[in-house]
Amino acid sequence: MARNSPNTSTSAHAVSTRPLSVLDWVALVLVIIGGLNWGLVGALNFNLVAAIFGEASILTRLIYVLVGLSALYMIYFASRSGSRTV
Repeated sequence: MARNSPNTSTSAHAVSTRPLSVLDWVALVLVIIGGLNWGLVGALNFNLVAAIFGEASILTRLIYVLVGLSALYMIYFASRSGSRTV
């Protein structure tokens, strides 16, 4: 059997990995914050972001926009990560 054959047992499950970039980490943290905030809103009717930064402040809206953009980036990140199998 050839050394680079796709039928070898080691190549069937090999995944090429690279360390997460700063953008990956920032997006991941913002998506987690957004998810936890929505969990609090759903379970306890408590919006932590609005409680910390104000109900209708510019900073609150900016955080919501960043969380949404991070979610879009995570879709890209997941599709990019999923295509790395060898």
